[in-house]
Amino acid sequence: MDDTIKALNNLIETSEDGLKGFKEAAEKATEAKLKLLFNERAAACQQSANELQSLVASLGGKPEKSGSVAGAAHRGWVKVKAAVTDSNVAVLEEVERGEDYAKAAYGKALKAELPPQVRSVVERQYQGVLSNHDRIRDLRNQYRAAA
Repeated sequence: MDDTIKALNNLIETSEDGLKGFKEAAEKATEAKLKLLFNERAAACQQSANELQSLVASLGGKPEKSGSVAGAAHRGWVKVKAAVTDSNVAVLEEVERGEDYAKAAYGKALKAELPPQVRSVVERQYQGVLSNHDRIRDLRNQYRAAA
């Protein structure tokens, strides 16, 4: 059970990183529709983190409450890059990079031995991450083409 709790806590950190990263991206984006999208994705990350925290608690573990050090560095990079380029493309590129990290984290968790009720939650959230990634990638390509 310790491995399951550890895997879930890693995903909580990933979700918290996503929450903070999407909020940062919403602040840096210059178009209202991107701000709205990033704020919606931040809320979804919060919901995912809350769900994972409840799972950890139900398994008798202590849920993580914050993001990772790597996530903090990533968000700092979003600030620097966006400040230098002031570009929605740059923000979208960085958000996509964050989603790549989330895809890898969920993929790693799904390779672990997880109880069926935990696996179903992780798989469902993973599908959301994949959908987010593809949506962000498509927007990035659209903005690049228009630039």
